[in-house]
Amino acid sequence: MNVMRRTAATLATVAVLLVAGCSSSGGEDDPTPGPSASDRNGRPDDRKVSGLRGMTLPSWNTDDYSRPQAETYLRQIAATGTRWVTFTPTWYQDRVTDSAMRTTGETASDDSLRHIIRLAHDAGLKTMVKPHVDLTKGGDRAEIKPKDRDAWFTAYGRFITHYAQLAADNGVEQFSVGTELAGTSRDGERWGRTIAAIREHYKGPLTYAANYDEYQKIPFWKDLDVIGIDAYWPLADKATTDAARLRSAWRPIVDELAAFSDRQHRKILFTEAGYVSQRGTTTAPYSWTVSKRDGEAEQAAAYEALLAAFDGKPWWAGVCWWMWDDWPDSGETAKRLAYTPHGKPAEKVLKKWWGER
Repeated sequence: MNVMRRTAATLATVAVLLVAGCSSSGGEDDPTPGPSASDRNGRPDDRKVSGLRGMTLPSWNTDDYSRPQAETYLRQIAATGTRWVTFTPTWYQDRVTDSAMRTTGETASDDSLRHIIRLAHDAGLKTMVKPHVDLTKGGDRAEIKPKDRDAWFTAYGRFITHYAQLAADNGVEQFSVGTELAGTSRDGERWGRTIAAIREHYKGPLTYAANYDEYQKIPFWKDLDVIGIDAYWPLADKATTDAARLRSAWRPIVDELAAFSDRQHRKILFTEAGYVSQRGTTTAPYSWTVSKRDGEAEQAAAYEALLAAFDGKPWWAGVCWWMWDDWPDSGETAKRLAYTPHGKPAEKVLKKWWGER
């Protein structure tokens, strides 16, 4: 998910995954659910909740991950029943045609990233590092199409292997090789070489976070351990708080994903999914600015529908929600309207499905 300051967003093996806790068939993150983990009323069984339980904590500034609030945020995240947390160090390029990316004052420092990984482990959370590339002059990262592709991939290789080594050195349990780079992701040969270079540094499970309208066009899933999708499918044509209706809207998508997983012989992880607490969020989950009207009930219904629709699916590896609270003085969307579920009905939905019982 691109940050608002840039733009509103637009549209290997099972054994390795079991070790990583990303399988929906066992392990402490993911008790075996059987055919369904819901009772007749649609409530989660007290003993069985399937899939990786994740939350994203993004950074917008150099020192975010070393702020005093970091430990508090992680405790709050863990209290929802979340067992994984995703971090998003970001480099920037000015234009979609540029041939390289660089750090800026909005890039989390390496020391701060190491610090928050350590805090997360201390809090009993597993970690995924999901580096992002964004644009300083506006636009969507999906539109990045460098004029000099060889130069861009060389620069990207330096960027991503830097974080792969940092992840390896700090015991990170899963790593994403890229996020929503649709303008380059059809280049299977160059991406294959990039992934091979990453594996020289990082031996854990790898994914790529494809946008929901991108994942079927990716030629390199065979090189990765799990399919990653940023799951911002529109579910309604008008605002609704009807969780049953939203769950029904997921049905054709569930069927589509089940078939895709079977063809690729890989499980599917929602590397992102989320809803602002604004009226109409289910019509455009990828948008930070659907409306200025409160939509907490719609956000909660959307959380309920996703968790109910995918619970117990043996090919579904879980979800990393976008996102927890913004850091003080950095959010450009008021908390009451933002993606965070914290302090809202959606947090209660998470605790119902994921919380300790």
